[in-house]
Amino acid sequence: MTTRADYDVLIIGGGLVGASLACALRQSGLRLGVIEAVPLTASSQPGYDDRTLALAYGSKRIFETLGVWEYIVPEATLIDRIHISDRGYFGITRLTAAETGLPALGYVVPSRALGAALLNALEGSRQIDWLCPAEMRDIRVAPECATVTVHHEGKDKMLTARLVIAADGAHSAVRQAMGIEAVRTEYRQTAIVTTVTASLPHGNTAYERFTDTGPLALLPQRQNDCAVVWSARVEEVKTILGWSDAEFLRQLQERFGDRLGSFTRLGRRASYPLALTRVPEQVRPRLALIGNAAHTVHPVAGQGFNLGLRDVAAMADILADAQRTGDDIGDLTVLRRYADWRRRDNQVISLFTNGLIRIFSNNIFPLTLLRNAGLLAVDLMPGVKRSFVRVTSGLAGKLPRLARGLPL
Repeated sequence: MTTRADYDVLIIGGGLVGASLACALRQSGLRLGVIEAVPLTASSQPGYDDRTLALAYGSKRIFETLGVWEYIVPEATLIDRIHISDRGYFGITRLTAAETGLPALGYVVPSRALGAALLNALEGSRQIDWLCPAEMRDIRVAPECATVTVHHEGKDKMLTARLVIAADGAHSAVRQAMGIEAVRTEYRQTAIVTTVTASLPHGNTAYERFTDTGPLALLPQRQNDCAVVWSARVEEVKTILGWSDAEFLRQLQERFGDRLGSFTRLGRRASYPLALTRVPEQVRPRLALIGNAAHTVHPVAGQGFNLGLRDVAAMADILADAQRTGDDIGDLTVLRRYADWRRRDNQVISLFTNGLIRIFSNNIFPLTLLRNAGLLAVDLMPGVKRSFVRVTSGLAGKLPRLARGLPL
């Protein structure tokens, strides 16, 4: 490069994935900038909202290595068991941490608490410039560097970077500005999220129940509280959100059953449309897409954020290696190592979650018989259970250093 860029890495999007990448790179020696549209507080960041995340065991390892887990653990609830069922049919699969050889199958963490933990870990880092609230207006890529026009503190600024990383979500402005077309498949479902209190202890069990309107997940939280993720048809959402609390609880009870006794005390309801998103190009010279900017999946099995965090860990690995060897971190040869590494995991999780939705949304008799026989077969085969959990826990395939408990 003939001139020194303002930043080595400019991360556009300071939500959970962008903040996680900043955290991973904060001691790498790279000069980092983060552009975020809202003020830098967990209360104002829309990514740190009322949703609840199911962190896979592999994600816990990554946060542990980054020194973030200590801030997360006071708000985390362990998942010791997972109960999977098909409403109205005989199929059932039960997973336990003990039989799969893991200390836990996952951890339930409020999104807002995870955001606060990341900000705590990043506080005082001298390697990072936060430009927020700020808005990206334009991006241009040249052989030597990328130039990003940002509106910050009432005026437009032009920033240069050796590498721009888009972590700005499913409707990525960076992706659109660069003309990268996303392939989006609408599920015509919306996730309705809330919290309920059950009369019986949940025993640290997470429930995934497939119903005729979409999957219904209940995730254990403190006391007898459970986070609810109810996937409903688009045409039903307005009605469901309009129910009184008593009617919502009655309908939830009817769909879920009485395994947790009766439901009481309903929390605030919110809704989020669901779609499968894939991009044909995850990297270009001086540019990489991570997290929801690169892919979105259905929340069934709780894979979305975990998939994005594995993007973070792999990207941090690649950039740290390039920094050590003196390679240009924005060169396409370097960035293709990241894209090639992430391709299989992205494809497997995309096919897995999409396949579950398609299979359990079809009530043709031969298919219902086969899928319920499949649930029973998994329940009876320990080897299949272990393989299934390794994939969904982020422990399959080539693991980046952070996921193995090793520093960059």
